[in-house]
Amino acid sequence: MTDQKMSATSTIEISGAGPAGLAAALAISAAGQHAVVYERSADVGHRFHGDFQGLENWTTREDVLAELATLGVKPNFQYTPVREFVCFGPGDTQRRFHASQPLFYLLRRGPNAGTLDHALKQQALAAGVEIRFNTRASRLPDGGIVTEGPHRADIIAVGYLFDTDMADGIYAAVADELAPSGYAYLLVDQGRGTLATCLFTDFHNEREYLDRCVAFFDKKVGLRMNNPRRFGGSGNFSLPRRARKNNILYAGEAAGFQDPLFGFGIRWALLSGAASGRALASGNPAQYEKFWKRRLRAYQQTATTNRWFYDRLGNRGYQLTLKRFPEHADTRAWVRHAYAPRLWKRIWYHLVASRRSAPLLNINTDCDCTWCRCARRSAPSS
Repeated sequence: MTDQKMSATSTIEISGAGPAGLAAALAISAAGQHAVVYERSADVGHRFHGDFQGLENWTTREDVLAELATLGVKPNFQYTPVREFVCFGPGDTQRRFHASQPLFYLLRRGPNAGTLDHALKQQALAAGVEIRFNTRASRLPDGGIVTEGPHRADIIAVGYLFDTDMADGIYAAVADELAPSGYAYLLVDQGRGTLATCLFTDFHNEREYLDRCVAFFDKKVGLRMNNPRRFGGSGNFSLPRRARKNNILYAGEAAGFQDPLFGFGIRWALLSGAASGRALASGNPAQYEKFWKRRLRAYQQTATTNRWFYDRLGNRGYQLTLKRFPEHADTRAWVRHAYAPRLWKRIWYHLVASRRSAPLLNINTDCDCTWCRCARRSAPSS
């Protein structure tokens, strides 16, 4: 199939009803076209059960909620701005971080009312989007958008969801015995809690790390979990060479768009999803390649380089970093500076950091599959 224009009355199909897919559908609807979303599960947010996640707000000076408004995404989900958190390091290292503006927004994921997923579904339905649940699209012969989520586990998170009478608080911990090359967190807001360890290696010992995290947060902050429920998930991050296969575009984690340092991927999913929807609705799928390379690529390269250095810190490095962090620094400004694209980080990415993981998405075929092994079979060896 060639780079053909889509007609003004065409229906654009989307595989996956996650944030990226629904953002794409909203963009298509706003352009006056019809979007059909195929979701293999019975509802949105099937991978989540009310667990807390963070909507990143540090990579740009502009607030993420304002940016989402330009995409046609309304913040009618429950969220809590986070300006302060406590980070524990190895030994007795501890530091409280502050930010003048929200560092991120705490929100919930899953199919229930109040979650991001439910809110996006309601917005999409109100806009006239057609969502076909319990239906999987394995092919898109007329083109479309693939937002099926991760197809490889570069990071896993395991933890507990629970009710609690603890005071609201945001806590993180960096120590190899709790999360090798990763971090652990405890998020408590309005009687709900999420505790998890995020592992970037040694996945098979996740239960041991989780037990250690429970004991750690119990000792540090007096953890109180009522009605605990286990949960787990995975994520994929790897820059693709291309995110377009003729008139099929890949967005969100299906393309590998995810923060490699700390795993905050919701913002990138919404951005890439909306951009893919606008590109197909305008009949110019090539526009999407230009967008993600301009808006996302440099940030992901920088975060991948940051991840390369983080992998090598170890307990001593975590401890020194926490101790040396400027006492009165605005954390949001500091993190934005750390994520800002730099020429030396781009060079380091190409020379060293990019070797950490090969791109999952290798598009080198003219098939119309949403996800298959055709690309892998036909991709040239390097």
